[in-house]
Amino acid sequence: MTSFAAAVVPMSGCLRDAMLAIDRSRTGMALAVDERHRLLGVLTDGDVRRALLSGASLDGPLEPHLVGSFVAVDAGASRGEVLELMQARRIAQVPVLDPDGAVVGLHLLHEMVGVDRRPNWAVVMAGGEGRRLRPLTESVPKPMLRVAGRPILERIVFHLVSHGIERVFLALGYRGEVIEAHFGDGTRFGCRVEYLREREPLGTAGALSLLPEPPSQPVVVMNGDLVTQADVGAMLDRHDQRGDTVTIAVAPYVHTVPYGCVRRSGDLVTAIDEKPTIEREINAGIYVLDPSVVARIPRDRPVSMPDVVADALERGERVGAFAVDDEWIDVGRRDELDGARQGR
Repeated sequence: MTSFAAAVVPMSGCLRDAMLAIDRSRTGMALAVDERHRLLGVLTDGDVRRALLSGASLDGPLEPHLVGSFVAVDAGASRGEVLELMQARRIAQVPVLDPDGAVVGLHLLHEMVGVDRRPNWAVVMAGGEGRRLRPLTESVPKPMLRVAGRPILERIVFHLVSHGIERVFLALGYRGEVIEAHFGDGTRFGCRVEYLREREPLGTAGALSLLPEPPSQPVVVMNGDLVTQADVGAMLDRHDQRGDTVTIAVAPYVHTVPYGCVRRSGDLVTAIDEKPTIEREINAGIYVLDPSVVARIPRDRPVSMPDVVADALERGERVGAFAVDDEWIDVGRRDELDGARQGR
């Protein structure tokens, strides 16, 4: 998040003040605030040019030319969320506001796609048929179903880019041409997108054998049906720090048994637990694999990620867990997809 102070102008200022703010801040935007620092409107350099072309004076009031329907986020918005918003609205600046509407920051597109660049690759498994989601997936592959107006896979790619990953491989199978047509070479998503085309289904890990060259750094592997803000950057850092061979993201799962559960000793009932809650940690479908693990995956044979993890454990290698504390939804079933679409 860039320093925003130089972009701030008082609401009572003039167009000249806005031009000076845009010039000195190098943000392309002036932020007009009231005496309590609440953001009331914004003005880009394009807005200033249009005002002048319409006959406005540089010393004329700023207020008539302000854009009041600006897009803003709160301080808790993640980089992935902000990047998705910028792409969706085709904007390059997003102010950050506190609960009272006061400006506390400013996100810039060129900074969002350029921070913390990492040498790591990511592979997203996007070849599933999504049979449990039919008829929704009869013409659209499951990763291209929309949540909050955007394809799930697009959200994943932007999320990876926001954590500095610039080379993304999409493993394709069912209706792969739809995905290729949407992402192209990845330029408009701020990364390089390449494709691993499965002639036959290869499971949740087999497509790694199709990488065009061996990776030199740990690789992030993700399922293509996740709606998540998991901190992939922190997961990579933890993997390196601990010296793990495999790292698995884990998420909390809570299930309430819809019946009273009986405890007994032989034929005697000792207690009844009414609708108890069971809590477990589940595999969140996000992994980090060392290059040595990727090299062991046989070519053109179905392999699952649980198989890869089991093999590492049998070899006595370190398999670490990374707890996902952020948003995480697997949309493999219709109720889960509907929940994600409704923000549950």
